[in-house]
Amino acid sequence: MASDLPSTCPVCHSPGPAAFGTWGGRGYWRCNGCAARGLNPAHYPDGATEKAEYDHHENHVDDPGYRRFLSKLAGPLRSRLAPGAQGLDYGCGPGPALAAMLREAGFQVALYDPIYSPDTAPLSKKYDFVTCTEVIEHFHDPAQEFDRLGALLRPGGWLGLMTCFQTDDARFVDWQYRKDPTHVVFYRAVTLRHVAAARGWSGTIPCKDVALMQTPAP
Repeated sequence: MASDLPSTCPVCHSPGPAAFGTWGGRGYWRCNGCAARGLNPAHYPDGATEKAEYDHHENHVDDPGYRRFLSKLAGPLRSRLAPGAQGLDYGCGPGPALAAMLREAGFQVALYDPIYSPDTAPLSKKYDFVTCTEVIEHFHDPAQEFDRLGALLRPGGWLGLMTCFQTDDARFVDWQYRKDPTHVVFYRAVTLRHVAAARGWSGTIPCKDVALMQTPAP
């Protein structure tokens, strides 16, 4: 229903996102400003539903396949960091494999996750890099979260993002990523470039489903 649409895009605050479609009893919007697609807020899952879904994920720290998956972000990010750089794995989940990989490479990595590592002390510090792997599609207020992530970075710091890019509207209805009840916002490469530009960050897409953003150097 049109009444369920957000008044502004949750990603870029452009006014009046348009109705995109209704599938599985849930309505979706699309933004003409940043090209994001998303679930109407009336259909967002509650906390218990989210945790129940996350508990089914089998992302183990030592799983070779999962590590190969994460290396799509870890490799390009690692090549841009100074030795011993300090970072935060934001939304690390129950099996923080990326943090383990980066620690093994000589970096210091703190953890934060609202469910699995809820200690907020790491959020009071500044970092050389922050990673979010398979996290931003869960953000109920993406614009606010991106501002928070930027505030965690030192000048010249890197934000590493991984999410499955939405590329084909015709396939959206059958897209497995859409069917996850905890996924509420879907990004294109151009969406993340918009996020970076709006905050004065530089950005690059080193490979599909990965974005690296850098805050201005001092």
